[in-house]
Amino acid sequence: MAYLAFYRTFRPVTFDTVVRQEHIVRTLKNQIAAGKIGHAYLFCGPRGTGKTTLAKIFARAINCENPKDGSPCGKCATCKSLASGASLDISEIDAASNNGVDEMRDLREKVQYPPVSGKYKVYIIDEVHMLTASAFNAVLKTLEEPPAHAVFILATTEPQKIPATILSRCMRFDFKLIPQKDLEGLIKSVFDKTGKTYEEEAVAAIARAGAGSARDSLSIADMCASYANGKLTYDDVNAVLGSADFSSIANLAESILTEDASASLSGVEEILNTGKGAGVLVKDLLNFLNNCAIVKICKNANEIVNLPAETYRRIEEVASKCDGHKILRVTEILSKAETDMRYSISGRITLETAVLKCAMPQTDYNLDALIGKINLLEGKLASGAVTVKAETKPALKQEVRAEKKTVLQLEEEQTPYAQSQPEQKKVQPSMWEVSDNITGKPRSLNENEKQGVFGKFIRSLRTTHKNAVLFTLCMDLGNSFDGDKLILTTESEAVYKGLTRTDNANFIAEALAELGVPSHEVRLVKKDESGFDRAVNELRRNFEGTDIEIK
Repeated sequence: MAYLAFYRTFRPVTFDTVVRQEHIVRTLKNQIAAGKIGHAYLFCGPRGTGKTTLAKIFARAINCENPKDGSPCGKCATCKSLASGASLDISEIDAASNNGVDEMRDLREKVQYPPVSGKYKVYIIDEVHMLTASAFNAVLKTLEEPPAHAVFILATTEPQKIPATILSRCMRFDFKLIPQKDLEGLIKSVFDKTGKTYEEEAVAAIARAGAGSARDSLSIADMCASYANGKLTYDDVNAVLGSADFSSIANLAESILTEDASASLSGVEEILNTGKGAGVLVKDLLNFLNNCAIVKICKNANEIVNLPAETYRRIEEVASKCDGHKILRVTEILSKAETDMRYSISGRITLETAVLKCAMPQTDYNLDALIGKINLLEGKLASGAVTVKAETKPALKQEVRAEKKTVLQLEEEQTPYAQSQPEQKKVQPSMWEVSDNITGKPRSLNENEKQGVFGKFIRSLRTTHKNAVLFTLCMDLGNSFDGDKLILTTESEAVYKGLTRTDNANFIAEALAELGVPSHEVRLVKKDESGFDRAVNELRRNFEGTDIEIK
């Protein structure tokens, strides 16, 4: 007999052997037990999750003479006939190659004939979303009111492409991706039945590569079993999958996360020169970064990643050298590069550009890049890892302040609407400050600087939508200095109340502090009297005690 692949040899034949999908199995078994068989079913979900398998089991079960707990017995004449493929009561149609209106008209005519040996005539239409609009219309009426002996099972990976008129006539079942633990159990059972020895880490790697698909996992397991003559190891699985050497990936990821651009680019060149594709390399880097994030965040990381002890320690070592912002930023850049490579003529250049961007955050004014740079600078200052001369300390502190200011500006630009914020501790010192010593004592503004303060203050309110209302309130304010205090004056009581509100007052104080103004005051001044008002007031003074009516 010809060799059968694992996913065909070990395909489930009863409901009890199906991996997961309990919500679907239970519903179908209850329908069989109660004799409430529907006329049309829609099985949709990702590839390799059991849609066609369950359709075949269900088709046999409803025709079985002696079903056991809802599953086909496999011993009766009907079950044997259906299992051999010789029965005419189960028809499998590939809609990808039989998607025309003529094929559906032919099906509509044949469905009228009764079953040969079973109780039901079952039509399994795989990849049903491939049918044309005319083909869907041809089968529409038959699907809604088929003969009593006909059952339709439609299977698809893209239910969004199926017309609503078809969806409304079917009982829909959504299949889910299979969890890694269940895939590991499936692979182990297959290896045990075939007598193949294996490492636990090797099985976990196969299950991860399967990405929730039982068929994909068994296909990879089949290749791995043929590759390894003896015990299947973790390295054997990586070799079959075409992954780069773990040590090389770890060294490359470490150089990227520690911002060593030269070593990063050299690492990429070395790995690609061994024959690995750029797509495989970026996928391996993303897997490594994902493990770093898990190790850094999760307490039970060792159980989640399930890697050899030495490999886990290396991931832990790399993860300890950076913060979460940096891992997130690098992951996002490489994820975008993976997408861009699909449309790029030179995937190698796309990957190398992304790696350089990851390793050189000083060239990227992304928010996470700036936060990572600030953390690095502050870490070096705090730990004393960098020897800084006394005269250069103010410049280094000023660099940190400048980065923090840029972060604050980016955060404001990303805020879609005004929100009331509680008073916060000042993060960025004044851009006008000049440190006279290491403590950074600010100096007073001179007269020329004072004259330009209000204009700069108004311009700063125009940078984001968040300050639009405040900008309108401040446009017509009078301004003058009383020493180092800025006096803002208005004749409108509404403007005065708006500016003295706690959140607005705090925001103005922080904005002025950025410009070197230590304090301010908003004053409500009396309006100047017009000529008419002066005349009325003079009349009232000259004719005291007389009622004067103003019209």
